[in-house]
Amino acid sequence: MKQKAYLGYGANLGEPRNMIQVSVRSLDKLPETAVSAVSSLYRSKPLGTTTPQPDYYNAVIELETGLSADKLMEAMHKIESANGRIRPAAVNSARTLDLDLLLYGKMATEDGSLTLPHPRIQERAFVLYPLLELAPDIEIPGLGRAADLLSRVSGQDIERV
Repeated sequence: MKQKAYLGYGANLGEPRNMIQVSVRSLDKLPETAVSAVSSLYRSKPLGTTTPQPDYYNAVIELETGLSADKLMEAMHKIESANGRIRPAAVNSARTLDLDLLLYGKMATEDGSLTLPHPRIQERAFVLYPLLELAPDIEIPGLGRAADLLSRVSGQDIERV
């Protein structure tokens, strides 16, 4: 059975404004998977780092997939690696491509390799704004309506580009 999944896209090295298109094409080629929507691109300041970095470009990608959440994550990591992402890297370091599995259906889980919904979804304007652009009424398992979480991120510097 296919599930609707939402992925966070982010990049601040190389050509981040173009890497979104590469990411979408790569995701659309995955077995049993089709990209159904892509949000606008947003620019935001890096969070959680004191090291100077370029701004990030972020978006949310909606897809329908027959892959399990684990298999989808594995495929996302391969796409990142193929596009210059080096793991492990320092937390919050600059990167050519970062794909995060934000939501997978209504799944809520926390095991050693996968946490859903994404553990910091409610802390990131660069996730909430593009997610709400695609799904204005979306509910985040365990957290409630995404729209109700915006007040938590109102001080973060973000703009649609």
